[in-house]
Amino acid sequence: MAYLNFKSQYNRFPETKINCGLDQAFQGESIIEELKNIDSGILCFEIYPGGNKIILLEAIIKKLKPSLLVDVEEYTKNPRELEQIFQKNLTDDRVFGLYSHHQIEDYYQLNRLEKLAKKIRASKGLVITYGFGATLLPYDALVMVSITRWEIQLRFRDGMTNFKVDNPDEDILRKYKRGYFLEWRIADRLKEKHIERTNYILDYNDLKNPKMITRKAYESALDTLIKQPFRMVPYFDPGVWGGQWMKEVCNLDPRESNYAWCFDGVPEENSLRFRFNEVLVELPAQDLVLFRTKALLGDRVHGRFGKQFPIRFDLLDTMGGENLSLQVHPLTEYIQEQFGMFYTQDESYYILDAEADGSVYLGLKENIDPDAFKNDLLQTQESGQFDAEKYINVFPVKKHDHISIPAGTIHCSGKNTMVLEISACVYIFTFKLWDWGRLGLDGRPRPVHLKHGLNSIQFDRDTSWVKNNLINPIRFISESEEITGLHEREFLETRRYTFTETIEVNTYGSVNVGNLVQGEAALIEAVDGSFASFEIHYAETFIIPATIKSFKISSKNPRQKCAIIKAHVR
Repeated sequence: MAYLNFKSQYNRFPETKINCGLDQAFQGESIIEELKNIDSGILCFEIYPGGNKIILLEAIIKKLKPSLLVDVEEYTKNPRELEQIFQKNLTDDRVFGLYSHHQIEDYYQLNRLEKLAKKIRASKGLVITYGFGATLLPYDALVMVSITRWEIQLRFRDGMTNFKVDNPDEDILRKYKRGYFLEWRIADRLKEKHIERTNYILDYNDLKNPKMITRKAYESALDTLIKQPFRMVPYFDPGVWGGQWMKEVCNLDPRESNYAWCFDGVPEENSLRFRFNEVLVELPAQDLVLFRTKALLGDRVHGRFGKQFPIRFDLLDTMGGENLSLQVHPLTEYIQEQFGMFYTQDESYYILDAEADGSVYLGLKENIDPDAFKNDLLQTQESGQFDAEKYINVFPVKKHDHISIPAGTIHCSGKNTMVLEISACVYIFTFKLWDWGRLGLDGRPRPVHLKHGLNSIQFDRDTSWVKNNLINPIRFISESEEITGLHEREFLETRRYTFTETIEVNTYGSVNVGNLVQGEAALIEAVDGSFASFEIHYAETFIIPATIKSFKISSKNPRQKCAIIKAHVR
């Protein structure tokens, strides 16, 4: 089925060109030749969890012919002891844990490392240390081995284990949970601690074709992005409710059964591609958040959120698919008390497209009996049946509607609806209440969190309240500008701009995230000429760093009307 009346130009692999010398970026054998210049002292390979240590060892490290080779991971505590240390953060739940404040030292037998450090310092020639935590040992030169979050997730699905856990066949959700709440927190703290002493960053996403850049080139890449609009590399995933719209619009493989999600605006999940001459390097987008925080977010936003990117854009496709799971997000105090997070997932649904029967489930019906509702939900665990429309409002939606969903509001997208989800970036805390009796793609029941969910539902969010507060709350500003879609409880503000000719858009001292929701292509240009013209295409998400106080935007085709929606922190 054709969803567009034009050919999509959606770019799945955006990249940024970085000007650097030929001696700043390497790939294949040139990596080894460059590292051979370090022929004495201690060379450290700090490997992000998920990196393939075995292939790295054979393909690069051994070819440097060290006089002493040390795998730091041989000095960790035993698995049983580690489980006891981390159990409070990991919990018994399949999905949710507690945000960890552990450090890399918690994994290791520090007394043994102290003795090992003396041996290393006394050694002659080239000593190489490697592994997750290798920087606990002394070093003279450092290579940070990098991997993107999406690549880690794909390796989990292929049987990769978590760090120091024998779990190749474990539920993917539990593997991801251990990464999200524990391993990636520790690894990012470690990266922050040692980044200024790093000599090289090694991109080892492609195990057959590694790439490496100097820290000078790496810093240049980050400095370039914070001065101009940019896009991250999106990724797409199927789901039990997935649809067909993104196949056409995002130029995906038509042979796949469906696509459910697109993450195209989440630095924690997405990546950045940089081209250094002929070397194409892919790095976690989170690096930009960690190491250019204030410039990216803005001083006010940094003061409020620290090193956390607060805005999330993603796509949810049920066109030709099924309803999403019926769900709710926790109130702020609940997510703080239960999970150690300091803000919650308020969100909205911007309707990119919808069939005639497109809909959203939103809020509770008038005068329902809360106890009967709770009892019926609990009974679904045994009966496998739940009459959602007995209790939940179902509202028809059309293209360009905007539905606000503050935390505590029961909701989900219905079938035949294409959603641009705009939310606070705490994207893992969704409490499923009912999933229409489906199994996940892995054949297992999808996780339902009735206890958390029932503790989070706000029963005063009924039909009249929803109509008055959440459906298309649009405020007209000018012929080209509207404030739309987010409730006063939410810290984000969204504005929609409609244009053909050039208009100027304020960023309000905040990082801005936007999406072209109408038109084939638009051009973003600097007011002061400080960055080159940046082209965006229909359905693409883009980021405007806070260093840009305002920007100009126009339709690439002067006869075609375009529209963007963008979000910033109020």
